[in-house]
Amino acid sequence: MDDLVTAATRVVAELKAVLGDRLITSAAVREHHSHDTSRLRPHLPDAVAFPRTEEDVQAIVAACAAHGVPVVPFGAGSSMEGHTIPVRGGITLDTREMNRILEIRPEDLLAVVQPGVTRKQLNVELRETGLMFSVDPGADASIGGMASTRGSGTTAVRYGTMRENVLALRVVTPDGTAIQTGSRARKSSTGYDLTHLFVGAEGTLGVITELTVRLHPIPEAVSSAICSFPTVANAVEAVIEAVQYGIPVARVEFMDEVAIAATNSYSRLDLPVAPTLFFEFHGTQAWVEEQARLVEEITLGHDAIGFRWTADADQRTKLWQARHDMFWATKAIIPGYDLYTGDICVPISRLADSIVAARADIDASSLKGQIIGHVGDGNFHTAYLIDPDNPAHLQEAEEMADRLVERALAVGGTASGEHGIGMAKLKFMRKEHGKAVDVMKKIKAALDPLGIMNPGKMGDEG
Repeated sequence: MDDLVTAATRVVAELKAVLGDRLITSAAVREHHSHDTSRLRPHLPDAVAFPRTEEDVQAIVAACAAHGVPVVPFGAGSSMEGHTIPVRGGITLDTREMNRILEIRPEDLLAVVQPGVTRKQLNVELRETGLMFSVDPGADASIGGMASTRGSGTTAVRYGTMRENVLALRVVTPDGTAIQTGSRARKSSTGYDLTHLFVGAEGTLGVITELTVRLHPIPEAVSSAICSFPTVANAVEAVIEAVQYGIPVARVEFMDEVAIAATNSYSRLDLPVAPTLFFEFHGTQAWVEEQARLVEEITLGHDAIGFRWTADADQRTKLWQARHDMFWATKAIIPGYDLYTGDICVPISRLADSIVAARADIDASSLKGQIIGHVGDGNFHTAYLIDPDNPAHLQEAEEMADRLVERALAVGGTASGEHGIGMAKLKFMRKEHGKAVDVMKKIKAALDPLGIMNPGKMGDEG
């Protein structure tokens, strides 16, 4: 440990000469980078670097490699599983100043951006082109962070996750070398698919310095619909039928009655307090209306109550903003309590059983909790309210979250649909992936033999 402290001191001195006031060691900045939105214990980095160029990143990584000091990439800090916590100290590499949109090519439906560009920033720039960047995790996350965690969100059911929307990358590898992966072509059959090795690697294999991302046309018409149901099973079975019917809904979100009550209070809505589905439809005016009519028929067959749809932009914005504010709405149920979140994804045929079991688990516990989800692709989230000073609350929440994952794995699902692994989900990696974990560890060891890239995360344990 003393050797690492000494090495970190040397790296800080070297990088200060390169970055000047963009290398910060103040307590406040280090504390800000010691945690994410998870409930995991924070750890302070030795310093925080703010690169602006790929060359800056190369200098930072090369210096850390020379002294065996950890490097932890950091985007917007909105991750939920401990991805950016520098558990072994070192240098946190904050990409916020790498926030330039380098190129927009409307004719190729792509954009080239630095990793600190946020999804909202890119979409504002795209407005006059008639195009959009589709991936919407709710938070105004950085695109580099979204790629690193293989993020998705509310529109993934129609437009795909970051896996489908990243075409190419530039990456600084753990020895400070900059490489290009992928191309601007829509497909390729040459070489290993390195682009998608780094997408989802959570900063454990290198630092993303540039992304080429896929864009989509803004639809001619957009409408939203909302309806409630007498039971959770009714709501989820309606979604399953709509998906199996092949209706290309752009979004379909589930909120249970606890989530709806919290949303009504926080966002000043007056929705019926019952299991509820939010839909969004994209296309031509006629096709949007047809989708809404088909979905209404399906939901009524599952005892839906009060199916309402609208094309009014203000109403749609208010509805989806309320959905995106769900994290804060839930925290407001019991002020001062923390959220212990869960995130799994299951085959669509097992979705209803999985949500019903999760809701029964919460109801049988001493904790308040809610369930929401991007249920069109089998992904849902739980959130348990816990007193941060009550160890019994934490233990009960952990046990419920573990059972949630165990049930998902038992039906062929995954421990995380979009939040990623970080530190919190490492314990499930071998149960989900078996001997493939050994292959992951070999890849990590081959690319990062010194173990400096976001240590204590994927490739180090599991």
